[in-house]
Amino acid sequence: RFDLRFWWLVAFAAVLTCARFSEAFLLLRAENVGLAATWVPAILIVLNVMYACSAYPFGKFSDNGGRRRLLIWGIGLLIASDLVLALAGNIWLVGLGAAIWGLHMGATQGLLSVLVADAAPADLRGTAFGVFNLVSGLALLAASVLAGSLWTAFGPAMTFYAGAAIAAVALLGLLAKKA
Repeated sequence: RFDLRFWWLVAFAAVLTCARFSEAFLLLRAENVGLAATWVPAILIVLNVMYACSAYPFGKFSDNGGRRRLLIWGIGLLIASDLVLALAGNIWLVGLGAAIWGLHMGATQGLLSVLVADAAPADLRGTAFGVFNLVSGLALLAASVLAGSLWTAFGPAMTFYAGAAIAAVALLGLLAKKA
């Protein structure tokens, strides 16, 4: 009983999830540029502080009717984060990339949940979230395998360039879809 709008959202989220592979790659990047293993988890703290601080204002913006614009900006933030992380030559740039990634999460995580709830019939919302999370989880697994393969074969920069490219595909799909 799910309509085309729901299935489009699931497909869109799967592509977007492929662009935001496991956050473990942020930790690997921090170590790659020379951060001591003891301090590597600080990168997740930076990401999560930015995520926590931005979720409320982005949620407020979404509630006031800016959902499409917020999703566009959120994907733009992911692209920016990936590019910073691809080019990072020091820990400060990795920290900046993680901070921007956190802003991306603050802009998109809650919004995607709202979009799922809006696209599903009221009596199927639990099933809708189950389908959405199943597909997103499978996409994250595939993305992380791809990211690891790229990292091994071509180095860290290529992993993040690929993430930016996949996010750009998701953005083009969103822009091509009529509001």
